[in-house]
Amino acid sequence: MTKRIGRATVAFQSPPSVLSFANIGGKFEGQGPLRQYFDELSEDSFFGEKTWEQGESAMQKRVFHNALTKAGLDSAQLDYILAGDLLNQCIGTSFGLRDSNVPFFGLYGACSTMGESLSLAAMLIDGGFASYAAALTSSHFCTAERQYRMPVPYGNQRTPTAQWTATAAGCTILGRDGPGPYITHATCGKIVDKGIADVNNMGAAMAPAAYSTLSTFFRETGTSPRDYDLILTGDLGELGHAIVLDFFRRDGLDLTGNYQDCGMLLYDRKNQDMHAGASGCGCSASVLNGYLLSGMRAGKWKKIVLAPTGALLSPTSSFQGESIPSICHAVCISAQK
Repeated sequence: MTKRIGRATVAFQSPPSVLSFANIGGKFEGQGPLRQYFDELSEDSFFGEKTWEQGESAMQKRVFHNALTKAGLDSAQLDYILAGDLLNQCIGTSFGLRDSNVPFFGLYGACSTMGESLSLAAMLIDGGFASYAAALTSSHFCTAERQYRMPVPYGNQRTPTAQWTATAAGCTILGRDGPGPYITHATCGKIVDKGIADVNNMGAAMAPAAYSTLSTFFRETGTSPRDYDLILTGDLGELGHAIVLDFFRRDGLDLTGNYQDCGMLLYDRKNQDMHAGASGCGCSASVLNGYLLSGMRAGKWKKIVLAPTGALLSPTSSFQGESIPSICHAVCISAQK
């Protein structure tokens, strides 16, 4: 019996359960409106290490072990880790998890990596290939700026459409059985490129991918936005969020009642001077593994759709004048199986 319910969507026959979740953030995340939903916050952008890149690896290592401890598991019981980050060759992940001694799938979905890792971890468990799997990712403002834009000490000005890469990490431990909430559906996005080439306008570049994946999800599941307590994109920020609303408005669907974006939730955009909002793998990862899953456990929401978005660019492609291909992966998370 097939579990596919369309070209891109799968419905899990035995929805994997969230066993535990953990997150970690930096200085500015600790000054934002979601500060109370972080397990750990650090004023030190190096996280006790010598470089920012080593600091990002330390975030991944700490959030992974914290989530394992919360689940009452040790690494020997874990079947797979699925993780990635924004750095070249995903060094934040591979260096941070190199001592875990757990079978590892390294992923690169840019800022969509939390959605990608959750989808694949759920498929492994529902397919009978794993009993326990960890899905995690991270980003760091200073490492991302050094790689993609300008080194932080340069002090370049940021455009109004620019977003602030979150210094944060999040980890979800999924299991075959557990208290929930549960991953019931996953929709794999396709690459969408509308010709946006401005690396300081990620919201406009990624919004078409979010619209494509969410439209596919609603169509293939036979549901509408009204069927969900909350629909969240990953890190489109203020501009990208507005574009997605406009796309759906043209289809005759009003998402204003229950559609939000993690990039608009993580910071106080005005008082923290965060321009269009947050971005980075750690944005949706930390919001999910704190605010969202805590809220679901507390009964605040019964069914949500999380659709992190990613810009699949590199410094080389940007220097060569390429446009920005984007991707979005969506997961449905429900309090009930």
